[in-house]
Amino acid sequence: MEKIQIKKYMEIGKENKPILICGLPGIGNIGRLAADYIIDKFNMEKVCDIYSTYLPAQVFVSSESVVSLPKNSLYFKKLSKTRSILIFTGDFQGTTTEGQYEISETVLKLATSMGVKEVFTLGGYGVGKILESPRIIGAVSDLKMKKKLEAKGIIFSENEPGGGIIGSAGLILGMAGEFFGMDAACLMGETPGFFTDPKGSIELIKALSKIIKFSIKLEDLEERARSIEQITDKMHMEGQGKEQKEDLGYFV
Repeated sequence: MEKIQIKKYMEIGKENKPILICGLPGIGNIGRLAADYIIDKFNMEKVCDIYSTYLPAQVFVSSESVVSLPKNSLYFKKLSKTRSILIFTGDFQGTTTEGQYEISETVLKLATSMGVKEVFTLGGYGVGKILESPRIIGAVSDLKMKKKLEAKGIIFSENEPGGGIIGSAGLILGMAGEFFGMDAACLMGETPGFFTDPKGSIELIKALSKIIKFSIKLEDLEERARSIEQITDKMHMEGQGKEQKEDLGYFV
């Protein structure tokens, strides 16, 4: 098998000039969750599947015992006469540094062939605690893009994220600007980082909807967020109860 193989399902002409949105699994899984939600709600069409030896050596097994290889995919939707989006998402990120670079370059080459000039990568910014109102932190390919996003409420904070942006969200951003001449940004939603976080995904989608100018209903994702809040609240209360019992233990 070649290191990367592409199975195409439809052709996208350059005249569409779609905006590329990238959301793969990562911190809090909020980029992947946001991407999947948009794909579902807009009933986006699959453009292609990307298979690679850089993805984990395994298969998924369905409820009917049918297997499928891990893959990444591109989806397309024409939002209006003048606006289209292309979403890149998938099961995993590349498992090696070489794989990350190769897959990122493949996606950006495909995007170039479809007329993409603007890219947004989505990721999580782990803060280690649950927040009522997660912020969206930005990083950009140039100052022109920064000014545009600041006007839409994206926060640019010195030394955040302190360790840089690891994985596809950072690499696609960097390569898009350096080698493909695209305007690019990474939108990072604050998230506890230790569970799949719908609340962070909601804030990412809200930010994207302001920037790209689209409307999307968030009720289903908001319901998921409420369910997780109830679970975490219950765990917190049980934890406090356990601590109180341990503190009083030697009086018994």
